[in-house]
Amino acid sequence: MQKFARLKRELKQFECSPTEGICCYPKSSNFECLIATIVGPSGTPYNGGIFELEIMIPEKYPFEPPLITFKTPVYHPNIDNKGRICMDLLNMPPKGTWKPTICLKTLLDAVQYLLGNPNPDDPLMTDIAEEYKFNRQQFEKTVRKYIEETKNKLS
Repeated sequence: MQKFARLKRELKQFECSPTEGICCYPKSSNFECLIATIVGPSGTPYNGGIFELEIMIPEKYPFEPPLITFKTPVYHPNIDNKGRICMDLLNMPPKGTWKPTICLKTLLDAVQYLLGNPNPDDPLMTDIAEEYKFNRQQFEKTVRKYIEETKNKLS
Protein backbone atom coordinates (compact mmCIF):
# COMPACT_ATOMS: atom_id res chain seq x y z
CA MET A 1 0.00 0.00 0.00
CA GLN A 2 2.88 2.36 0.78
CA LYS A 3 4.33 1.67 -2.70
CA PHE A 4 0.99 2.56 -4.31
CA ALA A 5 0.73 5.86 -2.40
CA ARG A 6 4.28 6.83 -3.25
CA LEU A 7 3.83 6.08 -6.94
CA LYS A 8 0.63 8.14 -7.06
CA ARG A 9 2.53 11.02 -5.45
CA GLU A 10 5.43 10.65 -7.90
CA LEU A 11 3.13 10.61 -10.93
CA LYS A 12 1.38 13.70 -9.58
CA GLN A 13 4.84 15.34 -9.42
CA PHE A 14 5.18 14.73 -13.18
CA GLU A 15 1.90 16.58 -13.75
CA CYS A 16 2.77 19.51 -11.50
CA SER A 17 6.41 19.88 -12.50
CA PRO A 18 6.96 18.21 -15.87
CA THR A 19 10.37 17.82 -17.47
CA GLU A 20 10.33 18.92 -21.09
CA GLY A 21 10.18 15.88 -23.35
CA ILE A 22 9.26 13.31 -20.67
CA CYS A 23 5.90 11.89 -19.67
CA CYS A 24 4.99 8.90 -17.54
CA TYR A 25 1.70 7.16 -16.80
CA PRO A 26 0.51 3.86 -15.34
CA LYS A 27 -0.18 1.00 -17.74
CA SER A 28 -2.57 -0.55 -15.24
CA SER A 29 -4.43 0.45 -12.10
CA ASN A 30 -2.09 -1.50 -9.82
CA PHE A 31 0.91 0.68 -10.75
CA GLU A 32 3.18 -2.35 -11.24
CA CYS A 33 3.94 -1.29 -14.79
CA LEU A 34 4.34 2.26 -16.05
CA ILE A 35 4.94 3.60 -19.54
CA ALA A 36 7.18 6.58 -20.18
CA THR A 37 8.02 8.46 -23.33
CA ILE A 38 11.18 10.46 -23.78
CA VAL A 39 11.77 12.85 -26.64
CA GLY A 40 15.33 12.76 -27.92
CA PRO A 41 17.27 15.75 -26.55
CA SER A 42 17.82 18.64 -28.95
CA GLY A 43 21.38 19.18 -30.09
CA THR A 44 21.99 15.40 -30.16
CA PRO A 45 21.57 12.82 -32.91
CA TYR A 46 18.53 11.54 -30.96
CA ASN A 47 16.68 14.82 -31.57
CA GLY A 48 13.35 14.12 -33.26
CA GLY A 49 13.09 10.62 -31.85
CA ILE A 50 10.35 9.55 -29.47
CA PHE A 51 11.32 6.66 -27.26
CA GLU A 52 8.91 4.50 -25.30
CA LEU A 53 10.09 2.89 -22.08
CA GLU A 54 8.52 0.31 -19.80
CA ILE A 55 9.01 0.68 -16.07
CA MET A 56 8.41 -2.38 -13.91
CA ILE A 57 7.97 -1.48 -10.26
CA PRO A 58 9.28 -4.14 -7.86
CA GLU A 59 7.32 -5.22 -4.82
CA LYS A 60 9.95 -3.65 -2.52
CA TYR A 61 9.97 -0.23 -4.26
CA PRO A 62 11.40 2.24 -3.25
CA PHE A 63 13.90 0.03 -1.47
CA GLU A 64 14.71 -1.63 -4.80
CA PRO A 65 15.04 0.26 -8.09
CA PRO A 66 12.51 -0.10 -10.88
CA LEU A 67 13.45 -2.04 -13.98
CA ILE A 68 13.42 0.36 -16.93
CA THR A 69 13.72 -0.89 -20.50
CA PHE A 70 13.49 0.86 -23.84
CA LYS A 71 10.69 -0.57 -25.98
CA THR A 72 11.68 1.61 -28.93
CA PRO A 73 14.84 0.33 -30.63
CA VAL A 74 17.74 2.67 -29.92
CA TYR A 75 21.34 2.69 -31.11
CA HIS A 76 23.35 3.61 -28.03
CA PRO A 77 26.48 2.37 -26.23
CA ASN A 78 24.65 2.11 -22.88
CA ILE A 79 21.43 0.49 -24.14
CA ASP A 80 21.45 -3.04 -25.54
CA ASN A 81 19.26 -4.52 -28.25
CA LYS A 82 16.79 -5.78 -25.60
CA GLY A 83 16.35 -2.23 -24.28
CA ARG A 84 18.27 -2.76 -21.05
CA ILE A 85 20.07 0.32 -19.72
CA CYS A 86 23.53 0.48 -18.17
CA MET A 87 23.21 3.25 -15.59
CA ASP A 88 24.41 3.29 -11.96
CA LEU A 89 21.14 4.76 -10.64
CA LEU A 90 19.27 1.63 -11.75
CA ASN A 91 21.39 -0.75 -9.67
CA MET A 92 21.63 -1.52 -5.98
CA PRO A 93 24.86 -0.76 -4.11
CA PRO A 94 27.69 -1.73 -4.13
CA LYS A 95 27.62 -1.91 -7.96
CA GLY A 96 25.11 0.89 -8.32
CA THR A 97 23.95 4.08 -6.63
CA TRP A 98 20.22 3.41 -6.12
CA LYS A 99 18.76 4.99 -2.97
CA PRO A 100 15.13 4.90 -1.80
CA THR A 101 15.06 8.70 -1.97
CA ILE A 102 15.41 8.64 -5.78
CA CYS A 103 12.10 9.23 -7.51
CA LEU A 104 10.85 8.29 -10.97
CA LYS A 105 11.22 11.86 -12.22
CA THR A 106 14.91 11.88 -11.26
CA LEU A 107 15.43 8.50 -12.91
CA LEU A 108 13.75 9.51 -16.16
CA ASP A 109 15.64 12.82 -16.20
CA ALA A 110 18.85 10.76 -15.89
CA VAL A 111 17.78 8.39 -18.70
CA GLN A 112 17.04 11.38 -20.96
CA TYR A 113 20.44 12.85 -20.08
CA LEU A 114 22.18 9.53 -20.78
CA LEU A 115 20.39 9.29 -24.12
CA GLY A 116 21.98 12.54 -25.26
CA ASN A 117 25.28 12.01 -23.43
CA PRO A 118 26.43 8.40 -23.85
CA ASN A 119 29.06 6.99 -21.53
CA PRO A 120 31.31 4.95 -23.84
CA ASP A 121 33.62 4.06 -20.95
CA ASP A 122 30.90 1.91 -19.29
CA PRO A 123 29.10 0.38 -22.26
CA LEU A 124 26.65 -2.46 -22.67
CA MET A 125 27.39 -2.44 -26.40
CA THR A 126 31.17 -2.29 -26.84
CA ASP A 127 31.06 -2.12 -30.64
CA ILE A 128 28.75 0.92 -30.51
CA ALA A 129 30.96 2.50 -27.82
CA GLU A 130 34.02 2.07 -30.05
CA GLU A 131 32.16 3.63 -32.96
CA TYR A 132 31.02 6.51 -30.74
CA LYS A 133 34.62 7.15 -29.65
CA PHE A 134 36.40 6.70 -32.96
CA ASN A 135 33.86 7.28 -35.75
CA ARG A 136 31.32 9.75 -34.38
CA GLN A 137 30.03 10.62 -37.86
CA GLN A 138 29.07 6.99 -38.59
CA PHE A 139 27.59 6.64 -35.09
CA GLU A 140 25.34 9.67 -35.59
CA LYS A 141 24.30 8.48 -39.04
CA THR A 142 23.23 5.10 -37.61
CA VAL A 143 21.32 6.79 -34.76
CA ARG A 144 19.35 8.87 -37.28
CA LYS A 145 18.69 5.75 -39.37
CA TYR A 146 17.20 3.98 -36.32
CA ILE A 147 14.99 6.99 -35.60
CA GLU A 148 13.77 7.18 -39.21
CA GLU A 149 13.03 3.44 -39.31
CA THR A 150 11.01 3.73 -36.10
CA LYS A 151 9.05 6.71 -37.44
CA ASN A 152 8.30 4.80 -40.67
CA LYS A 153 6.98 1.80 -38.70
CA LEU A 154 4.63 4.08 -36.78
CA SER A 155 3.29 5.80 -39.92
